[in-house]
Amino acid sequence: MKTVSIEVRPGEPREAAAIADVHRVSWLQAYGGLIPHRPLIRMVDRRDETWWRKATRGPATLLVIDVAGAIAGYATLGLSRARALPQEGEIYEIYLRPEYQGMGLGRVLFGEARSLLKSLGCDGLVVWCLEDSDQAYHFFQSAGGRDIAEGMEDFGEKHLKKVGFVWK
Repeated sequence: MKTVSIEVRPGEPREAAAIADVHRVSWLQAYGGLIPHRPLIRMVDRRDETWWRKATRGPATLLVIDVAGAIAGYATLGLSRARALPQEGEIYEIYLRPEYQGMGLGRVLFGEARSLLKSLGCDGLVVWCLEDSDQAYHFFQSAGGRDIAEGMEDFGEKHLKKVGFVWK
């Protein structure tokens, strides 16, 4: 029997290219057909290797999930940007490469991100997702999140509803 190592840890500057690749493929898979093509490509292209190298040193925490030496996904987290909500922590992004989805790795990464926010003293957690992103919506719902807030995101000429899931 072969053992595969799975580790959640802070992302490092030397991993910026791998994180940028995770971002590109996961966003194109998650939002293709939902967000108009041009705005989606612009958003993806902005987050190149240089951007992610800076993000590893930025104010938000960047976690990666490493599976047998490959970066399978990432999460960014920090203080909540939703001042009207009582939750103090926020997971800004959580994405996995498509080939690593459906194996429980998202739950592992989410759990580690949530635990880290709690250890930093954040009381409660909020995560936002596009309402029409069925996969994300069901992921957060099955993780015990309560859909209690909504807002809008603009992508060029298209306006999409987002929902805020919260945990205590």
